[in-house]
Amino acid sequence: MPISSLSIFRHPTTVLLPSTSPLSAALLRHVSHRLRFSATTAAARENLDVPPRKPNKNLLKAKDSVKELSSLSRLSPSQARPTLLPSQAIGLVSSAQANFMRVIVEESSIENPIGVELLCVVRAVLKKIRRRVLVGDKVLVGSVDWVDRRGMIEDVLERKLEVADPPVANVDQLLVLFSMDQPKLEPFSLTRFLVEAESTGIPLTLGLNKVELVEEETLLAWKARLRAWGYEPLFCSVDSKYGLNTLVDTLKEQTTVIVGPSGVGKSSLINALRSNQPVSDEWLEQVCSEVRKWFEDQRVGEVSMRSGRGKHTTRHVSLLPLTGGGYLADTPGFNQPSLIKVTKRSLAHMFPEVRQMLNASEPSKCSFNDCLHLGEPGCLVKGDWERYPYYLQLLDEIKIREEFLLRTLGTKRESDVRYKVGDMGVRQAEPRLELKKHRRQSRKSLNQSILDELDELDEADDFTDIEEHAS
Repeated sequence: MPISSLSIFRHPTTVLLPSTSPLSAALLRHVSHRLRFSATTAAARENLDVPPRKPNKNLLKAKDSVKELSSLSRLSPSQARPTLLPSQAIGLVSSAQANFMRVIVEESSIENPIGVELLCVVRAVLKKIRRRVLVGDKVLVGSVDWVDRRGMIEDVLERKLEVADPPVANVDQLLVLFSMDQPKLEPFSLTRFLVEAESTGIPLTLGLNKVELVEEETLLAWKARLRAWGYEPLFCSVDSKYGLNTLVDTLKEQTTVIVGPSGVGKSSLINALRSNQPVSDEWLEQVCSEVRKWFEDQRVGEVSMRSGRGKHTTRHVSLLPLTGGGYLADTPGFNQPSLIKVTKRSLAHMFPEVRQMLNASEPSKCSFNDCLHLGEPGCLVKGDWERYPYYLQLLDEIKIREEFLLRTLGTKRESDVRYKVGDMGVRQAEPRLELKKHRRQSRKSLNQSILDELDELDEADDFTDIEEHAS
């Protein structure tokens, strides 16, 4: 009997076709659709209640997982936490070195994983869309191997703010640390660090270490000098434990980044602050070995006798917990902050003296909106303050940098994120990929490059033979 007979459409029964049937996939779909249609129609004619088809629970679960755990979405702290699978966790990035991140687990669907340290790599798609993972980020870790304690960072939760130099996220305050001696406190270097800290918009505290190395008159002179700059310094000493209790109260329940040049005693101060808080042996026995490593002392070094500068002992950024609550970020020392976020127009507002002068003259303002306070007509900022020469020196440096960037990069630059209008008119953010950067190189261009390299090698060999014959 021919298969194309219409009798199969009159009866809602299953049609068995041999494996050698010449029917195409399209015809099979058409047949099954007509069968379902005829069955529904017959049930309706007989006034039968046809129950709705229940969707597959596994498909619904997969759909929800994909929607909540998208690797390209930014998860806000205000949103509900996603439902974690057994192979997933949410944690805090405690340190970063090369291509590896150490993540401390904070949330998971399995039992007793809190505090476990995972060695993670970053998913390739995050690198392609230029979403950088920083120390201090809350991240979603997938493909977790709880035995070997490894995983892959799949997404970065929305961060409150970040510091570019050193790269740390979700910072509550900055502690700019300098030493009174060994190395000696230099006003211009201190100004540069303070301007960099002011450009982040994060509250800062100025700490001066090694007070035991100078006279009392020197401390009083610097205290009055820094008050004129607009800062209230905190003097401390790691050796004599002077001022450590005040610092502990300042850093409590905060994520603090300690910045400063090498050799001022950042690692020594961190060890002193953490050892100044009592930690019971019973508490250490309850936590896992990974968390116990956090309370080990940081490596410290000595100041070079030849240059008078400190030696680099901290190689990478790491986040260290305080037993009283909060974290300390130990960062590598550097002697020249980049000032990358400071422009020639915003530089003046990085000085508290200028802000005080402008606020005192309100509602009057400078005559020009782009006034750089270089003696322009109608400028309200005079040059009779101590750090005005430092302001001029930094302004010249920033001008040179901006002119160079304008010549090399131009003025037009696309954002890393683009927006599209989704359902109900809601704007959704999408990462913008770099054009042609991640495309596979064509076979033709690859072969041509190999031929060019071979030609260059032949020319080099011929030139060598000529030189040998000439000699």
